[in-house]
Amino acid sequence: MTDITANLAEIRDRVAEAERRSGRGPGEVELMVVSKTWPVEAIREVVAAGQRLFGENKVQEVCAKAPELGGDLRWHFIGHLQRNKVRKLLPHVEAIHSIDSEKLARYCDEIAGNLGRRLEVYLEVNLGAEDNKCGFAGEEVEGALEALRGLEHLDLVGLMCIPPEESDADKARRWFAGMRELRDGLRERGGLALPGLSMGMSHDYEVAIEEGATMVRVGSAVFGERRKG
Repeated sequence: MTDITANLAEIRDRVAEAERRSGRGPGEVELMVVSKTWPVEAIREVVAAGQRLFGENKVQEVCAKAPELGGDLRWHFIGHLQRNKVRKLLPHVEAIHSIDSEKLARYCDEIAGNLGRRLEVYLEVNLGAEDNKCGFAGEEVEGALEALRGLEHLDLVGLMCIPPEESDADKARRWFAGMRELRDGLRERGGLALPGLSMGMSHDYEVAIEEGATMVRVGSAVFGERRKG
């Protein structure tokens, strides 16, 4: 067993244990392996261990890796997306987690329509109001959802956040709880199901699961120290 395979097995066990601790059923939380900067040879090890969902944050990487790896893999885009790269990206991904403006959402809808397909999207929320991060402010999300809910080719499946960096994973709990509370309030007032909460990474995914994450994005805990890129 390689280190990568062993790491993945441990993470799956921890995800399952966090599900149990939070009173959730097995498989309620989906593990996305973030493969950014890692070559296809490393990704193939993860695929061989049964992983099918991968995340990338650069358009050029997913456009190169997805065709080369082929098969039944699922690709989600998790990075900042420029409008001029949407048409190149959409044929390769089933979901985008970083919709940070109404303008971007409408353009994705237009291109998805041109391609004859539907696209799952998460609205990115900047809960910490950090200047170095994109996304909707918490108070803007309801208006954005109302404006976008009629788009023909997009499925608004949930919210995504990257909370302010904390030295202790448990200190991020308040941000994850805030995301869950925001989502639940939007459900009650707006009638959208919004099942997805994309939150939690290698250092804090267990806390995120305890606070309601439905998808966690784990990279370095699988592959080891991040390659530069």
